[in-house]
Amino acid sequence: MKPFATLSSSTLVHRLGIVLLGISSIFPFSANAQSVEPPANSIIVNAKFGGEIFGFDIDQNGTEGILSEAQTLSNGNVLAAVETFDQKTGKIIAVLAKTETQDDFVTLGVVGTSVGLVEREHVIQILDVQRTFGVVNPLSTNKATGKWTPPLGKTHLLNQVSRNQGTTNNAVFAIDNSGKTFVPWVFSSNVAANTFGPIAKITDSFNFGSVPPPMAYNTVTNEAILGGGDGCFGCLPEIGVADLTKGTFSEFTGIGFGFINGVAVDSADNIACTTTEDDASVEFYDLATQTGFTVILPNSGEQQIFSGADVEYDSVHKVFFVAQPVSSSSSGSSIYIYDRKGVLQKTLNGFNFSNASTVIPVHIALNPSTRTGFVDGPSTGEMQGFSY
Repeated sequence: MKPFATLSSSTLVHRLGIVLLGISSIFPFSANAQSVEPPANSIIVNAKFGGEIFGFDIDQNGTEGILSEAQTLSNGNVLAAVETFDQKTGKIIAVLAKTETQDDFVTLGVVGTSVGLVEREHVIQILDVQRTFGVVNPLSTNKATGKWTPPLGKTHLLNQVSRNQGTTNNAVFAIDNSGKTFVPWVFSSNVAANTFGPIAKITDSFNFGSVPPPMAYNTVTNEAILGGGDGCFGCLPEIGVADLTKGTFSEFTGIGFGFINGVAVDSADNIACTTTEDDASVEFYDLATQTGFTVILPNSGEQQIFSGADVEYDSVHKVFFVAQPVSSSSSGSSIYIYDRKGVLQKTLNGFNFSNASTVIPVHIALNPSTRTGFVDGPSTGEMQGFSY
C-alpha cells in the first residue's frame, strides 16, 4: 500500500455583561417551542483498525467522509491510517495510507469543493519532526492527489484550518513555536490551487496564543474570527478579527465568561456565534457593530460543567449547532440547534462525546443537503451519525 507520502501532521500541536456589549436590536430574543428528540439515524463509523480518531469530516458536496486514526502497538510503534467512509452506511470505503512507525496523521477537514486535507507528522528522531500536508481532490478519488505547502517555517506549527465548504478560500491558524516572539499567524489559502494570502500577525499573544483559539472564517469579508481571552474564571473573552486581505488584526471585548470554546460565522448576515467556558452560555454577535447578547443553555443553571463546546453553522437552513459534552437536558451529551436570533429550534440527545482528555476537540460535521451530520463518539474510535 502506498503511504500518504505527501502528507504531514502537526499532531504535536494537536496533542496538546461589560456583560453585554450593548444588546443589538437586530437580535430580539423571543420564546419559541422546540422539539427534543434522539438522533434520527443510528449510523456509527468505526475506525478500521480500532484506533483513536484524530480528526474527521464529511463532504457536503458528495457522499463520503474522511478520518485519521492511530493506536500504539505492543512494540511501541504507532499504527496510523487515513480512511474514507460512506456517509449513508458508515462503512469504510478505502484506506488511503497506513504506517506502523512513529508517524501519524491528522485529518484537518474537507475544504473548498470536496477537497480532503490531511497532515502527516514524520518523526525523524526525538524533537526532530518533519511535517508535510497533502490533499485528496476530490475526496471521491480515495487517494492522495497532491501537496499543500503553506508558508510555514520551523517557528510556526499549523494548528487549524477553517472547514468552509463550497467556497474558494479557507482560513489557516499557525502557532508560534519559537519560544521568543510568540506571535501566531493567520492567513487564507485556496487549498486546491495551493495559493496563499498575506499573513496577519496576531500581536495579542496573551489572549490568542496561550491556548490555540477556536476560529471561523467569514467568506464575505475575508476575515478570520478568533475566540480568545486569558481564561481566568469570570473574565470576559476577546474576539479577534484578522483581515486576510490586508493582513491586519484587531479585537474587541466579548460577552459571556471565560475561554471561548467554539465559534461559527454566518457570513451572509455577518453574525458570529460562540460558546464560553464558565457560564454555559451561547453568544450571538453582530460583527458589524461588535454588539451581541447571550442565551443560557437549557436547564444548565449557568453551571460550568454544562458549558458548550464546538459551534457549527448550516448556511442552507440558517441555523447554528452547539455541542454540549455534558448534557443538561438528558444523560450523555446533547446538540442544540439555534436560529440566528438565538431562539432554540431543536435539542438532539442520545450522544456521548467529550472534550476531556481527548487529543482532538469534539467536532460536529454537517451535510446540509441531506440534513445529516456526524459527531465524535460513543467511543474514541467511533463517530455517531444523526439527522436534523
